[in-house]
Amino acid sequence: MAGSRVQVNKSHKTRFASKSSRNLHKTSLKDKSRIAKSDRNVGKGGRAARVQRSKMMREQKRAAILKEKRASTGATSPPRVIVLFGLSASVNLSLLAEDILALLSSEKTGALWPTVASSDYKLRTTILTAPHGDLLACMEMAKVADLIAFVASASSACEEDGPDDYMDAFGSQCLSVFRSLGLPSTVVLIRDLPTGLKRRHDMKKTCNSSLASQFPEDCKFYAADTKDELHKFMWLFKEQRLTVPHWRTQRPYLVAQKVDMVADDSNSEKCTVSLTGYLRARSLSVNQLVHVSGAGDFQLCKIELLQDPCPLNVRKEGDFMDSDVHDLQVICSLVPDPMKQEPLLVENVPDPLSGDQTWPTEAEMTEADRIHNEKKLKKRALPRGTSEYQACAAWIVDDSDVDNSDSNDDDADNGMVLDEKDSSFSNQGSHDRFNFEDDQASLNLRESDEETDVDSVMMEDENLTKEQIEDEIQKIKDAHAEDEEFPDEVDTPLDIPARKRFAKYRGLKSFRTSSWDPKVDILLLTDCVESLPPEYSRIFEFDNFTRTQKHVLAKSRDMEQGSIDECIPAGSYARLHISGVPIAVASKLGVVAKTAAPVIACGLLQHESKISVLHFSVKKHDTYSAPIKAKEELIFHVGFRQFVTRPMFSSDNINSDKHKMEKFLHAGRFSIASVYAPISFPPLPLIVLKNGGEAASPAVAAVGSLKSIDADKIILKKIILTGYPQRVSKSKASVRYMFHNPEDVKWFKPVEVWTKCGRRGRIKEPVGTHELPHQEVGAKIMRITYILYLPGRYNGREGMSRAMKCILNGVLQQNDTVCMSLFKRTYPKWPKHWFPILGA
Repeated sequence: MAGSRVQVNKSHKTRFASKSSRNLHKTSLKDKSRIAKSDRNVGKGGRAARVQRSKMMREQKRAAILKEKRASTGATSPPRVIVLFGLSASVNLSLLAEDILALLSSEKTGALWPTVASSDYKLRTTILTAPHGDLLACMEMAKVADLIAFVASASSACEEDGPDDYMDAFGSQCLSVFRSLGLPSTVVLIRDLPTGLKRRHDMKKTCNSSLASQFPEDCKFYAADTKDELHKFMWLFKEQRLTVPHWRTQRPYLVAQKVDMVADDSNSEKCTVSLTGYLRARSLSVNQLVHVSGAGDFQLCKIELLQDPCPLNVRKEGDFMDSDVHDLQVICSLVPDPMKQEPLLVENVPDPLSGDQTWPTEAEMTEADRIHNEKKLKKRALPRGTSEYQACAAWIVDDSDVDNSDSNDDDADNGMVLDEKDSSFSNQGSHDRFNFEDDQASLNLRESDEETDVDSVMMEDENLTKEQIEDEIQKIKDAHAEDEEFPDEVDTPLDIPARKRFAKYRGLKSFRTSSWDPKVDILLLTDCVESLPPEYSRIFEFDNFTRTQKHVLAKSRDMEQGSIDECIPAGSYARLHISGVPIAVASKLGVVAKTAAPVIACGLLQHESKISVLHFSVKKHDTYSAPIKAKEELIFHVGFRQFVTRPMFSSDNINSDKHKMEKFLHAGRFSIASVYAPISFPPLPLIVLKNGGEAASPAVAAVGSLKSIDADKIILKKIILTGYPQRVSKSKASVRYMFHNPEDVKWFKPVEVWTKCGRRGRIKEPVGTHELPHQEVGAKIMRITYILYLPGRYNGREGMSRAMKCILNGVLQQNDTVCMSLFKRTYPKWPKHWFPILGA
């Protein structure tokens, strides 16, 4: 007898199965042939069709590359821009520029022009030398460069006997900024090499190994001392396929070779500015708006297409080299069409009567009565002072969420009430006797949070002495250090009730999942509605930003095939007449044009002159050590555009629609900078500059890129009120120093509390007011407060007016800290002026 150890075979291995069931898993020959040959290959010529399709794709790619090469090197292409940038102050760039111009120009008159045409190389080139130490000029040149030639001096390392001396601090800073802007094609030219062949080769190899890690992998190193070495470099440069950042190919731009100002007879305060130069990247329509770097957005009143002063044809070279730009022949003139011209609309003009309420109709009144009756039928137990909006939100703390074993400790007055607005607030008013008039008046003060807000900025420099400025800077540094050590923690003031001081804050059950209406704010434990700031009536908002961006870019591509009556093609030599420019701005543009910094005018896409809320992903620059405070005035370089902003910093929370505000831009991590600024369609790079004073030049504070445009993005300022355990009994605790009077404890009672060790709970009641009438409690608190503030006196019942009872979900440690998180929505600051030249 085998018993339980008898062998049990698997059912599918039985020998009594039929042949059809055994071969059920096999595939027949007919089905195999059907599977092997798919429907797409049944017809004849399937392989030939695939070969033909691959051939067509190769030919299309080859044609696109050939078209791009002809566009960049042909006779109709604009001159290539070479920017010479010295990695150290010891590099002599002017001598190198003269050598290159002498190599390209066969006549002496060619050196007088910024653009040189060489018949030997069949190349037109513009040579720009970046001034060492001028950060703004170097940035503007890098934005328009087709090739950046980094020049290193071999003698600088020989003098100091160190390979790190090929690049100084300014060169390293500019290189990091160029990377953030997007590097075009790059080369490294090595000058001042020794004459000995072996030593020359060793020095070049040393320089190559020292600098190779700082540049892209395809960056080549050339010796640039002799004419033969420069000839080799220029010949390879002529055959090189140049690459530029993608954001530069989305908009047309012009580097002005000459800036002129024409007075306007109709308006004495404004004038017309003409910029002359080569149009690059895309075609420009006369109906488009243009942005002049640092000056603002303007309309075009006329575009003149001029004859090229620097053609590749040798026979025509002498005709225009010695002539002035004003003497050039005008081929055609384009005038904007008033029906098609893009309007210069910056801010929205709000209608003061748009918010007025009209008398409701009979149908609207009937519908309102029906909804009100339905709400009356739905009764729910809610804490005192809870509005209907808060009852629907996820951050309401019901008594069922925590342990309610001690609910009988609360008296009848502190019990739960129905969610009815009239009854809840009437009970609260009869019991607590809060001064609602003072509270409502405090809600109207938008900038009431002086202690914890960062809205206040430093006063003007001319109104402060040197000692006061140093004290202000030291205060900002101390606040930055305190924010890193104790983020979001604030102290409850002794002289102001907490319900007034933090009246604009509200609690959240969950920061990630709780609802927050982006169009309106309902304040904590009141029915008071705080509207959006008045600046929101001046901005524009997209219904669907992604769809609008696709439509705008498609319209820009269609403009390339536009008629010659509206557009001038890329590569043309043109004169832009910009109307409506203030005389002060025009005079400053003339001063900038005489310096090394180029004046750039770029065409704007549709809607890009309007103001909205832009969000940038930013990171503090490694070379900047000073604290960057929120709502501080900064200069944003977004692509070719420049504008002044006062950003609000926040964390990038991808799991929630709410983002936590940061008082400072901390180093080592990315943050989101939200600003009021003109609309720009991504992708675009960002360089943030901060003015160092009247004499000091701006410093690079942060770098980043444009992320999104969204006016409904919710940025919440978080504060943490802290208290400390006084007495602990299992899950109950007496906490003090979070609030200083029992009215504040009752006001914030619905908000959840938590501890730094991970406990969560709620406020039960203030200490010392149990089963006492309100008049006796008030008198008792007044007597205790009077005794506490008597000098030299000590009262053991100090915690009666400053403590509260809490119920937690676990045993509270004596060294733990009890915290309460409160939130309020914050917004960026509206700048005083939009563009840097206006505030210069």
